[in-house]
Amino acid sequence: VQLAESGGGLVQAGGSLRLSCVASGRAFSINTMGWYRQAPGKERELVAQVATDGTTYIADSVKGRFTISGHTAANTIYLQMNSLKPEDTAVYYCNARATIAPTVERQWQEESWGQGTQVTVSS
Repeated sequence: VQLAESGGGLVQAGGSLRLSCVASGRAFSINTMGWYRQAPGKERELVAQVATDGTTYIADSVKGRFTISGHTAANTIYLQMNSLKPEDTAVYYCNARATIAPTVERQWQEESWGQGTQVTVSS
C-alpha cells in the first residue's frame, strides 16, 4: 500500500492546516488509517486514527483542536488542525494497516508509512 500525503507547511500560532492522505495499491483493504508525528529529539507518537468500524482516536495533547475525518473504505483521511501551537511542530506521517488479499487463499497484514510532511508552527 502506498500513501501520499499533502498539506503541511508553515503557519503562525493559532492558525490552521489540513493534512490529506490517500492510500493506493492492489487487492487491499484498510483496517486502520491515521497520523503520527515526530518532533526533533522525540519519539514518534500517534496523533489520531480511524478504524474500519468508524471509531476514532485523538491524542489528549490535540483533543479539541485536531479532527480526523474521511473513511478507510474511501482510502482517504484528513487531519484538520486548528489552534496550532509551536509544540505541534513536527513531521507528520500517515500510517495505514491493511489486509492484502490478492486471492481468497492468500492474505497477509501490512503496515505502510507515508514519506512525511513538515508542519512548522511559529510563535
